Amino acid sequence: MANSPQAKKRARQNERNYAINKARRSRIRTFLRRVEEAIASGDKEAAASALRTAQPELMRGVTKGVFHKNTAARKMSRLSSRVKALG
Repeated sequence: MANSPQAKKRARQNERNYAINKARRSRIRTFLRRVEEAIASGDKEAAASALRTAQPELMRGVTKGVFHKNTAARKMSRLSSRVKALG
């Protein structure tokens, strides 16, 4: 258990940051799920639109430290190639 004032403050900060990061991760997954659903439905226009809205969210997650840069790049690459394959 945290005893020093500094350790208690760090514990409070960790709780707050955990909640914020969890919300960010959930929000990004929602955007990615919308792209997946559009791809599954076979609608190329909807999938491309969903991908365009998901991309800045994913990159914002990288900026905020929720995802690694390469993870986001890999996800975007795979999704964009799947959207491109529709038609």
